[in-house]
Amino acid sequence: MYLQHFGLDAAPFSITPDPRFVFLSTRHEDALAHLRYGISTGGGGGFVQLTGEVGTGKTTICRLLLENLPGEVDAALVLNPLLEPTQLLETICEELGVNTRAAWGNPKKLTDRLNKYLLKSHAEGKTVVVLIDEAQNLSAAALEQVRLLTNLETATQKLLQIVLVGQPELRQLLRRADLRQLAQRITARYHLEPLDQAETMAYVRHRLKVAGADDPLFSRAALKALFRATGGVPRLINIVADRALLAAYARQQPGVDARLVRRAAREVHGEERGNRPQAWARAVALAGLLLALTAAGFWWMGGLDSQRPTEAPVTTAQAEETQQDEALPPAESTQPLFGTDSFASAWQVLLHTRGIGDEYPAETCHWEAAGSVRCLERRGSTADLLRLDRPVLAAVGGGHAVVTMLGLERVRWETEDDGGEVTLADFEARWSGRYWDLWRMPGYVPDVLQEGDRGPGVLWVKRLAEQADPPYLGDPGDPYFGPSLKRWAEEFQHSAGLPADGLIGRETLQFLSRYGEET
Repeated sequence: MYLQHFGLDAAPFSITPDPRFVFLSTRHEDALAHLRYGISTGGGGGFVQLTGEVGTGKTTICRLLLENLPGEVDAALVLNPLLEPTQLLETICEELGVNTRAAWGNPKKLTDRLNKYLLKSHAEGKTVVVLIDEAQNLSAAALEQVRLLTNLETATQKLLQIVLVGQPELRQLLRRADLRQLAQRITARYHLEPLDQAETMAYVRHRLKVAGADDPLFSRAALKALFRATGGVPRLINIVADRALLAAYARQQPGVDARLVRRAAREVHGEERGNRPQAWARAVALAGLLLALTAAGFWWMGGLDSQRPTEAPVTTAQAEETQQDEALPPAESTQPLFGTDSFASAWQVLLHTRGIGDEYPAETCHWEAAGSVRCLERRGSTADLLRLDRPVLAAVGGGHAVVTMLGLERVRWETEDDGGEVTLADFEARWSGRYWDLWRMPGYVPDVLQEGDRGPGVLWVKRLAEQADPPYLGDPGDPYFGPSLKRWAEEFQHSAGLPADGLIGRETLQFLSRYGEET
């Protein structure tokens, strides 16, 4: 509908697969490299595991892998794993072209014929690979059947390589005690993360260019809003971007601004979550606003001082700290009310905005919850939020909202049902200074690094420190925490407004992580 208006040759954000529009980020290239390694010399037979959230591009990577396999590799792709063990075995045989006549429904005969096929392929110098998509839907019995297939081998080599591709639930499934034999045979693993902000911008521009766009069409602010609204998930980017282009066409605008992206995102998320019609949603929102204004009036008169909502689930130490905090000044009538009373709701917005899965509950927001995602609650200033340059969850007034600094003058805020911008002064007048931040970091990085330490965590810190301001100028390949890294840490801490003790602890890692998040 909007192609002629924008001078496009094709729909740039169609969710149907089209090889012309494939965009490989660094993450996708790494995932593809892991799969290639796993099914070649690195695999040695057994299992390769690729996981990622819905819409991150796992199936696209599988198709790219199949299209670019060398001639000595025979591959089968199983797209429907909701099968009984015998049915799964039949599907694998069919995909590989194994003759299953007179063996249908007989697991032993099917296995014998598959083994004969694998031995013949091995004698011809071929590798046989089976890719199972949506593998999180495999039953335990089907997974056990698949594991038994890897027992087909010669005296020196496994005959079958299996790639399991699925959502994060696959990782949970393979942690089951009754599947530990299969988990032990996984020789390569990779978890595909969503795109970061820079990759999201490059992704959109790539698809527009392929579609024939002469102009960018999306402003830089619109691209940032698109990243915040989708968390960098390619499928969501396509859906929201397509809806935003349609809205721009309907308004006869030459391009898409941030306002249209936010509106399109609200429509898309409302449909996905099965919300009520928009008119009803607006009515509920208006009622909530009126209640909030009424509560604010009582608060102004001191009537609700003892009934202010709890900000979040807190530990004993945090509760003691909260009791010592001074009460926030009442908001002036000219200041906009924003935020939500529900900490859990705001937390979900933060997870979605940062492209992080729902398996990270707010209750685990402490340093002991190590892994690929770290969380930290602390008090800070708007200068800290500017340095971080990413969305955080902030305690504002009597509620919470996900906020992002938009330069030195304005702040973007978001909740599940609403969003907008306020001046920096309005934000500071309602912000308690408390915020929650999430970032990705390898699980092998400890909570504190200090002079004398050695290991991969030090190498990770040095790699990011080279990109920091000020940059680390020592040897990035030396896994030793020496005097030069300590001096850099003190300089970096001073520039970030942290105590310059030379220890790389959680606050230092939090600010350092902005130079390159990864799992």
